[in-house]
Amino acid sequence: ADPVGGLDDDRPQIEGDLAESWSQPNELTYVFKLRKGVRFHAKPPVNGRELTAEDVVYSIDRFRTLKGNANAYMLSSVDKVEAPDKYTVKITLKEPYVWLLDMLANSHAVPIIAREVVEKFGDLKRPESLIGSGPWMLDSYRPNVGMTFVRNPQYFLAGLPYIDPVEVFVDEDNPSRMAAFLAGKYDLGWEFPGSINRSDWLQIKDTLKQRRPNIRTAEFPSNVETHISMRTDIPPFKDVRVRRAVSLALDRQGMIDASFEGVGNFNTAVPAGLIEWALPVNQLGEGAKYFRHDPAEAKRLLAAAGYPNGFPASLCFTTYGSTLLVDNAQLILKYLKNVGIDVKFDQREYGAFIASCYFGKFDSMTYGPQTPFLDPDNFLFSMHYPGEAKNQSHVDDPIVTDLLIRQRRISDVVKRREVIHELQRHLAAQQYYVHPPSGVYIAVWEGALKNYGPNLGYDYGGRLLAAWLDR
Repeated sequence: ADPVGGLDDDRPQIEGDLAESWSQPNELTYVFKLRKGVRFHAKPPVNGRELTAEDVVYSIDRFRTLKGNANAYMLSSVDKVEAPDKYTVKITLKEPYVWLLDMLANSHAVPIIAREVVEKFGDLKRPESLIGSGPWMLDSYRPNVGMTFVRNPQYFLAGLPYIDPVEVFVDEDNPSRMAAFLAGKYDLGWEFPGSINRSDWLQIKDTLKQRRPNIRTAEFPSNVETHISMRTDIPPFKDVRVRRAVSLALDRQGMIDASFEGVGNFNTAVPAGLIEWALPVNQLGEGAKYFRHDPAEAKRLLAAAGYPNGFPASLCFTTYGSTLLVDNAQLILKYLKNVGIDVKFDQREYGAFIASCYFGKFDSMTYGPQTPFLDPDNFLFSMHYPGEAKNQSHVDDPIVTDLLIRQRRISDVVKRREVIHELQRHLAAQQYYVHPPSGVYIAVWEGALKNYGPNLGYDYGGRLLAAWLDR
């Protein structure tokens, strides 16, 4: 299934992709009927053979059991997966899990792959192992330069895709990206999700309108949850007063004014872009007061916790290729030093960061974004459930654990939202993660790109599937 995040809809809707239809006979069972005639790409070792229910069973079981898979929690409620026949998949759960369809539709879970590909290529890190059944096929991969995708002539939606080829470029130099966009090299904005950050946009928009007068834009709130994580299992961050002091030290409105050109949102445990689920700060109860900028109160709390002169700390960080993230990291260091927390940068290469700090392996603090999911469960469960790989702050709070499990079992959306709101209020008071503000995306694309619109998440293929270039 594919998650389709409409800009005018509060909640992404689930649409069938490989699954033609599905049913839920009871709260622990889901039955999916697959499209017939779907074929893998015409590449060895599959050579265009038909995709069947056995491939789905294999892919889900591999995802659930693959050692080191930090996203395995997404399907931890699955008990077994079966193929009653060639085109039917039956999933049985250990316990009720209302987010199952959202997980299966998520681009971070269960790409459907062939057993033969894994047997031939092992860990699937080689470019030639990129074999699926989607609308484009990898044609070439140029390390640190880019990649080219070509149209899959056997794609199961007849006539699609229209665009052929699709070129993806790698360019970590921001002035170079801006110059290339002005020159018309790119059709989409260079940052996620096809956007240009507001500071860069204000620099180039007048020139861009002269050079590329057909350019189009759309603005919508971010679904990226960015946070400062802390080792809450050991001093000094084990003390809630210290964590609250960190939050009070941040001038969130100052960050919005400086980094987001005055346009942004205060972020909580559920990012503002998920407007159906995110609780505004003024509805956080007791925890709301920790989102204000109050250095004096921060210093008082630090003194009460036994740190009248503050303390040294380190902040693990990687740039993600984003100048905006770098600017905000610098502001965070400044704000924390103002209340006595003397923070030193521990900047790491992206791969080293992901292998360590992103998975909670750090000494003091970490700053960075979480994956832009389309549901609140992925933000809440993975970052707060004891023992999960993405629980960066090492949270182990029985109240949080109980609320996390409860919301996963409530089918009534209104009642589930109430539990998720209760959880956000508790998290705001405890400040296991300190949340800086988030921006409002400016999605930018070439006007000649027709039948296209931006959406939340990583589904670039879905955005471009039925688009075409008219030039």
